[in-house]
Amino acid sequence: MVRFLSAGDTALTVEFGETAERRFSEAVLALDARLAASRPPGVVELVPTLRSLTIHYDPCVTSAEELSRTVAPLLDGLERQPRRGRRWVIPVCYSPELAPDLDEVAQRSGLTPKQVVDLHTSVDYRVYMLGFLPGYPYMGDVPQQLRLPRRESPRTSVPAGSVAIATTMTAVYPLDSPGGWHLIGRSPVRLFEAERDPAVLLAPGDHVRFAAITRAEFDELERKSRAGSWLPSAQERES
Repeated sequence: MVRFLSAGDTALTVEFGETAERRFSEAVLALDARLAASRPPGVVELVPTLRSLTIHYDPCVTSAEELSRTVAPLLDGLERQPRRGRRWVIPVCYSPELAPDLDEVAQRSGLTPKQVVDLHTSVDYRVYMLGFLPGYPYMGDVPQQLRLPRRESPRTSVPAGSVAIATTMTAVYPLDSPGGWHLIGRSPVRLFEAERDPAVLLAPGDHVRFAAITRAEFDELERKSRAGSWLPSAQERES
């Protein structure tokens, strides 16, 4: 059941569910697309999240009550809204020196490190939302066997490109930062570059498949990535 929640005096949140599920994510992005196309008066910014859409508005132009009345009819038929997004193949090196938590994840999951890699690369992940850092993609859904809680002790520094898992999600760190997820590999892809246009590579609604590469391949692609001469290509996803 959809809920309208006030988020202060300048924002309204439309919540579709209480868990991170693809059907809720698709509804969030479909409503985001409808509002972006119709541009109701007073709407300043649309912020899609895992299971809700927050609408920031100018209180001098509109109100939460008025926006709720505007949004309500747009909820009809969201499941039939054409799905947006692109398909990416992102290379990842799972070598031990770049995957400090791979052995622990394997042990806790009752698997071998190779089985962890095979499972992690077997799924088309959906980008549910961006957050935490510029371009940081929350991607689901991690195979059931790999679903572990976050680390009890977060790291103070995680290298950019680190590929991580926690609960039902996987992600690639776009920048060096603290982090509490399990690090099982590293990608040479630079998800965020302030000087690049667009600066952020992935977007909500995109789909990502990880492809295992060797350490030599990683070093070569990282060199090209740092030089700005390589980025993975994407294909438009059919609706």
